[in-house]
Order: sequence, then C-alpha cells, then structure tokens
Amino acid sequence: MFDSNIRTLQRIAAKMQRVLIVDPNTAAVRLLADQLRHVGNVQIFHAVSAEAGWGMARTVDPMLMFVEHASSGCDGQALARKIRRSDLACRENPIIMCTAEATADAIFGARDAGIHEFMRKPFTIKDLERRLEAVTLKPRDWVEAVQYVGPDRRRFNSAEYKGPRKRKADASGAPAARLSQALRIVKSAAQALDSDPAQARRALAAQAVELKKVGEAIKDARLFEAAAALEACTAGGMARAELIKRIDGLMGFLVEDSGDRGAA
Repeated sequence: MFDSNIRTLQRIAAKMQRVLIVDPNTAAVRLLADQLRHVGNVQIFHAVSAEAGWGMARTVDPMLMFVEHASSGCDGQALARKIRRSDLACRENPIIMCTAEATADAIFGARDAGIHEFMRKPFTIKDLERRLEAVTLKPRDWVEAVQYVGPDRRRFNSAEYKGPRKRKADASGAPAARLSQALRIVKSAAQALDSDPAQARRALAAQAVELKKVGEAIKDARLFEAAAALEACTAGGMARAELIKRIDGLMGFLVEDSGDRGAA
C-alpha cells in the first residue's frame, strides 16, 4: 500500500498516529488494523460500541476514527454527531464510516452526521488508500452551524469524485458566497439560542471569525467591525440580549437568495 510514493505515505502517517475503530466485529477490526499498520507507526484503539467509542475518544484523542453504521447497536452516525457537537479536542478530526450497509440512507445519513468519507465492506487496499488520502491530504472547509456540524458536505465522498467541483455552480470560496453562508448560519444560530444554546454560541463564534476574514477580503470596515463585536460578545459570554444586539448589527449585510443551501 502506498509503495509507489514514500513521501505521500509519510505525510499520511503523520496525520493518523492514533486511530480509533468503533466496530463490534473483531475480525473486521483486525483486518483493518493490519492494513493501517502498513502506513507507519500507527496506534490502534478499538471500541465495540458507540458508548465505549465515546469514552475512548475522550481519553485517547484519536487523529482518525472509523465507525460502523448501526450494526449490533453500534450506531456510528449517532456517535459522529455527538463528537461533532462536543468540546472534545478530536471533534473536527476525520471520521470514516466503514460498513456493509451501503444503502442510500446510510450514505446520506453519514454525510449529514458530519462523517468525512464512506467505505463499503468488503473493501480493497486501494479503497482504503483513497479514503486515507482524501481525509489526510485534502482537507475540507469546516461548517460550524446549528443543524449541521462537520466538513463541507459538498465535498462528501471526495475519494470517489474525479472533477474539480461536485456542483457546477459551486463558488463557495468566493467572498460573496462565504458572506451569505456565514450570515445564514448566524441567523439560524440566533433562532436556536434558547433550544440549543451551547451549539448556537459555538456557531456564532465561528461565524464571527469567518465574517471578519470576509470583511478584510472585501475591504468592508463596517462588516469587519460588526463581526469583531459579535466575536467579542461570544468570547466574553455576554447575556442573550446583548448577543442579539450584536447579531442584529450583522443582519443588514444579509441578502436572501435562492442559491445553494447545501453546506449549512
């Protein structure tokens, strides 16, 4: 595996020194672990249930995780959602779903749970290689919203994709698109301050940073200052009323459109 490019192997190995496999099937875990050890000096941790996987994620801080779909009570989707919405150090680290249940529901459910890649069992060495390259060497933008937390879903299963964009009209890197998405997330987070306060404030903090970058990129001092005010508010843990005031200061920059809503 990876024998044709030692440098690629070294770069991948550096990003997956601790791997957590959450799967009740010990034979499948043994096979995957053996293949992963060919990459380099990889520490493998195994959990047989989602509950055990959560506990292990808290203690070993895995750099890469493999999860099952919903086999024998091991709900990888639920575990991924819990990790993504937690305060764990590994919350943004890659998660690959590895399962024989490759139905459309399983694939889209994995995407919406914040899972980076999907790999069907049984898989080949090449399948594994492509997934490892995708999650370690081709980072995707992180979306910190309320309804969704995880890597940009427009790049889901990128190991299978051959073109430069999954969507023909995808211009997510453009300042206008970044501004629109960040402001839509801010609006959604404001509506969730009572129902999901922890994630709402986390989303607001992340979007404040993004909006400052956009303000700098388009040289809009008003946008930058409004975003900085929101950032200071989220960092200081201000009261809800003051937080809403800072959010209202940004809403004037929002222009509603009928464009792509897929990333948030």
